[in-house]
Formats: sequence, C-alpha cells, structure tokens
Amino acid sequence: MAAFGKARELGSPGLELDVQLCGSGELVVLHDASLKRTTGLDAGVNQVSLKELRMLDAGSWFSPAFVSERVPLLSEVLEEFSGTLYIDIELKSRLVKHDPLPLGLAKLLNGFISGAGKHTRFSVSSFNPFALVAFKRVTPTIPTAIIWSSDAELPWYLRAGQGRWLSHCDYLKPVHSKATPFSLALAKIAGYQVIPWVVDSAAHADELVGRGCDGIITNRPQDLVPAICR
Repeated sequence: MAAFGKARELGSPGLELDVQLCGSGELVVLHDASLKRTTGLDAGVNQVSLKELRMLDAGSWFSPAFVSERVPLLSEVLEEFSGTLYIDIELKSRLVKHDPLPLGLAKLLNGFISGAGKHTRFSVSSFNPFALVAFKRVTPTIPTAIIWSSDAELPWYLRAGQGRWLSHCDYLKPVHSKATPFSLALAKIAGYQVIPWVVDSAAHADELVGRGCDGIITNRPQDLVPAICR
C-alpha cells in the first residue's frame, strides 16, 4: 500500500498489480507465489489464511520504513486508489479450467463497479489466456490483455503472444524486448494497443513510446512520470 501511495504522490496515472487467492479464499495483492522473499515465511500464498497473512511483515525486506506493511486485500487497494488511478490487475493463474481466481475477481469488480458513486477504470491481464477467457465470460466490458515473454516457465506456444488468439483480449502486454518495430507494426495493423513491461529507463521508455507503444509499465515512476507523462 505504501508503494502504491508513493506512485500516486509522484503523479503516476495508474497502478499495475498482481492478485492471487490466499489459503482462505480471499483475493490478495502480492507478486510472488511464495511468501519467502517478502515475508520470510517459506510457504505458498495459497497455503496461508488471511488471518495468518495479516501477522506477517511484508515490508521490511525492502525498507525499514515499511516495517508495518501487511499483504493487502485487493478490495482495500481498490477502495483507496481506484477513484484517482486506473488499475491493471494481473491474474496470477496457471490453471486451464475450474480456476476460482478469475471468477472471484469478476465478482469483486462487478460489485465494486455497481457501487454508488464509484469512479473506476480497470483492466485485467494475465500470462494465462484461459484465465482471461473465464474472466471475460462473466465481465465482458472490462478490457483484458495477454502478457508474454520468453521465460522458460511460460509454455512454448505462448512465448510470442499467441495467447491473444486464445483469449480474444483487447490489448497486448509484451516484455519490453518483444516490443520491436516489426511486432508493433503488426499489432497496430491488427488494432491492438501495446503496453510493454518492465521499463525502468526514461530513455528506453521514450524510445518505446516513439515506436508507437501506448503506455509503459515501470518500477520507477519517479524517473518515468516526468519523462513520459507530459
């Protein structure tokens, strides 16, 4: 929550975050499938209940100033930030079918959007095209994006963005090295917007925007907001 607050303070127009289910079924915001790196507990997020998660220190690994940080619920992040920032929610999913995560997210977002006075701008993305299909089936009005890279953990048949054809997504999120002039030209011909990740150099971001990218995902809004959001 502290990092998201700092991004807003720096003038970032939006947030990109990862969501997964904890052991008791709640939607929580955390990048890693394991709690080891950020909390020291050698267990999967899906093995630990929300009550147990709330007792873990999820901030001091990064900075002593964040020692009181806890793993937040997605609903808490939405309540705090969705009125002022757009939010790109990545589904951390590996299942091909019977996945409770996309349906749980769809239910939460539908309820949130229907709330009185909610000003919301959401998108949902994933490396997993089947998760996007399941989400889109329930919530067709929220834009979706396929993510891809050359990572060996990703099935070979998804490493060139082929998930777009399976997921019928609305825009594309390639790793920055995949946002070549040729691939961007093909994406534009097909009518896709392209938002690469993770770009932490202002010069690189400026180059990608110059090629035709429609946005940038970064870990360093302090450097890129002044360079890109002008």
